[in-house]
Amino acid sequence: MSDNEACLLKSPTRTPWNKGKLIGAKPPLRPKHVWSIRTRLMVEGRTRDLAMFNLAIDSKLRGCDVVAIRVEDVAACGYTADRATVRQKKTGRPVRFELSEQTRQAIDDYLKAASKRPGEFLFTGRRGPNTSMTTRQYARLVSEWIGSVGLDPRLFGTHSLRRTKATLIYRRTGNLRAIQSTVRYLGIEVDDALAIAEQVDV
Repeated sequence: MSDNEACLLKSPTRTPWNKGKLIGAKPPLRPKHVWSIRTRLMVEGRTRDLAMFNLAIDSKLRGCDVVAIRVEDVAACGYTADRATVRQKKTGRPVRFELSEQTRQAIDDYLKAASKRPGEFLFTGRRGPNTSMTTRQYARLVSEWIGSVGLDPRLFGTHSLRRTKATLIYRRTGNLRAIQSTVRYLGIEVDDALAIAEQVDV
């Protein structure tokens, strides 16, 4: 036996990086899960969390974009608009999305309760009013919401919120191009996609 072969036999086997970990795309939430989380947040009087949860579902944005939203992005005139446009951090491209009536109400309630004004981050962090919530803080909140309704936070995450409405739109309409323009932001049929999204409530 050569020295190299002996060395290979003696070396401990390397543990795979993903051993014991759940990997792959996070599944979307089901409508009953969405309503369970909403109800719990409403009952507990968590106006900020309810506004954030609803906004995340409607906007289909990445977590880094949800926490970067400023008051004027969704409520430039003091009350929440039907539609909003924000620039994505990852791509630098603007994305337009619709806000359902319940999301608008939740954001309006939060703006009033927190005395939020244009120029401020919608969801501020622990480091003061001039800083946004971090993506890590947001991910912890999402895990808490998910766990509060009996779901496994290891199976669902921030991306689950992003995929929820898009999946529902596709299941109800079968319109893949509309999904592509609302979720992948390919710039095709944007108005059609927004109109479809407005009709699909979750």
